[in-house]
Amino acid sequence: MFSFLAANSMSSKKERMLFDAIRNKIELIKNNPYYGNNVPKNLIPEYYKAKYKVKNLFRIELPIFWRMLYSLNEDKNEIEIIAFIIEIIDHKKYNKRFGYKKH
Repeated sequence: MFSFLAANSMSSKKERMLFDAIRNKIELIKNNPYYGNNVPKNLIPEYYKAKYKVKNLFRIELPIFWRMLYSLNEDKNEIEIIAFIIEIIDHKKYNKRFGYKKH
């Protein structure tokens, strides 16, 4: 998704807005890995647990109702926290992934 946005950011205002927001949020995460909203463990979708083996999940809101989801991995042997961006998704896919129903 990030590569798509980067490639299309010069020709589309929407893609440019998302691309810039993601780059900005990545810098915020670099400065504070706990920047995003922590998703309670019991609400982490099984999809992420199975596919990425995540034990924690953080959510960041992006423009036009997109979301960026990331997880932190702490190396027990060193003082290092690694943030992995799991997915950048639109609102419809986010709702489906988390099991929210449309009213």
